[in-house]
Amino acid sequence: KDIEFIESYYFNKLEDTRFSSSVGKFVGFTEQGVKIAAAWNNNPSKLSAMRAQKEVYCLNHVQIKHDNAL
Repeated sequence: KDIEFIESYYFNKLEDTRFSSSVGKFVGFTEQGVKIAAAWNNNPSKLSAMRAQKEVYCLNHVQIKHDNAL
């Protein structure tokens, strides 16, 4: 439960849009990013795919990364 999956999208070196598994949806940080986030949040298949990334990527790799760090 302490693991968070974050995927950020940048345009011109500025973070435009971000998906965070703790929020469970996309968040926009610019005017264009807000529009993109709203469109992606209205797409149930995109949201469910992104929500699944925490389990697919993070939970399957956390033990390996932890062991390598030690």
